[in-house]
Amino acid sequence: MDPEEEMPELSDGEEAWDDEEEEEEEGTAVAQRTRCLFCDRLFSSAEAVFSHCKTEHQFDVSDVIQKHGLDFYGYIKLINFVRLKKPTGAYLSSLSSPLPWEGEEYMKPELEDDLLLQFDIEDLCEPVKVLPSNGLNDTMVLLEQLKRAEYRARAAEAALARAQDDLQKMKQFAQDFVMNTDVRSSSSSSAIADLQEDEDGVYFSSYGHYGIHEEMLKDKVRTESYRDFIYQNPHIFKDKVVLDVGCGTGILSMFAAKAGAKKVIGVDQSEIIYQAMDIIRLNKLENIITLVKGRIEEVDLPLEKVDVIISEWMGYFLLFESMLDSVIYAKDKYLAQGGSVYPDLCTISLVAVGDMNKHVDKLLFWEDVYGFDMSCMKKAVIPEAVVEVLDPNTLISTASVIKHINCNTASTPDLEFSSDFTLSITMSTQCTAIAGYFDVFFEKNCCNKVLFSTGPQCTKTHWKQTVFLLEKPIPVEAASSNSSMGRKEGNLKDLDCWLPLERP
Repeated sequence: MDPEEEMPELSDGEEAWDDEEEEEEEGTAVAQRTRCLFCDRLFSSAEAVFSHCKTEHQFDVSDVIQKHGLDFYGYIKLINFVRLKKPTGAYLSSLSSPLPWEGEEYMKPELEDDLLLQFDIEDLCEPVKVLPSNGLNDTMVLLEQLKRAEYRARAAEAALARAQDDLQKMKQFAQDFVMNTDVRSSSSSSAIADLQEDEDGVYFSSYGHYGIHEEMLKDKVRTESYRDFIYQNPHIFKDKVVLDVGCGTGILSMFAAKAGAKKVIGVDQSEIIYQAMDIIRLNKLENIITLVKGRIEEVDLPLEKVDVIISEWMGYFLLFESMLDSVIYAKDKYLAQGGSVYPDLCTISLVAVGDMNKHVDKLLFWEDVYGFDMSCMKKAVIPEAVVEVLDPNTLISTASVIKHINCNTASTPDLEFSSDFTLSITMSTQCTAIAGYFDVFFEKNCCNKVLFSTGPQCTKTHWKQTVFLLEKPIPVEAASSNSSMGRKEGNLKDLDCWLPLERP
């Protein structure tokens, strides 16, 4: 395709809009797109957005920039203010000083990878017109040029100062990481706290790619269990207001709408929500489903209370990178009295594994690597759980439930726990690992109860099982083994487990 065809020409009329619409209908692939300042239309360039805003929303960003003499940072604040506060074009054009976006909080991007924030505003500003030469006009032209040069210098100085500050933080973090064995308790703890938001960004950005949603939607155990629960219990959703936390592509929201929900609100922080908006429109459900981009802890919903909260929040081993803390927040803030959260019950289970082939592959391998002893690498391998599909024939004990979570009553502190348990060994062999999985239940007020399991003896799911390797195999006989397991405090998307095993 000719590169010029991917870039819609700027137009003061309807032509740019029509070209953009035809491009979307033909399924043209674009590398990156960004949303209009005032509606949900997506465009492949900042120029196309500005042209659309001028013709469809009566907002000319170049007029506002020149009227208020905005520099690069003033422009950045303007764009983030509009995305956050959603004012009308007429309101923005009528403003005078002081401007409502002058606060430093508007330096934080409201939309990730926003093409408008990467745009050179000098391309919007008309060049200074050279008037017939006389002393006064020459002076005015010179002053205008000096003013623009000052703006560019100030912007460059501010960018340099921020870059130097970021570099110093990273130097401090790297130094502390090397010099201290426990980074989190060292002087770099504040630097790590500064990085927390970036870690969340990585987490949410991973859900912005279609691949992870394709994997989850193709997981029939997961998706069909939610569908069956919703469709087979329509009385729970009929004429109700539903909140979908972490809505992704909107599949649960659409299930709820089809089951008779009066209103469905889907919330998601990742960029996939823009595709979800298109999906909702394609299925003509925009009058029932409203999508909101952002963290549930930060967004303002268009209503105060909901009757039902649904969410597919589960992570590996249930709690690793899970959104349960966000679901609990939504429950405490938005769920009306008598309302329900679904799924309403989850359990975590453990089972003993005897698989010497896997032990040799994962651990003994390091003792002789092409004739070299690398056994010290075991210290890095053992603490990390392995996510994989277990062969049911390697199970050597009955399962033991170590945690019950009632999603309608749970609080955030409940997610940090320890549990004593007993595994009943079913054969005399070598125990090489402990495996974990979870079960999910839809039961409260259900005429037709639904459950699914991620256990090794059930149909495979994308969660698979979580395997905790033992450094040395433990000989076991048909008896019992006592142990304990827990989850650490700290980042609620992390999971830290300990397994001090005892043989009777």
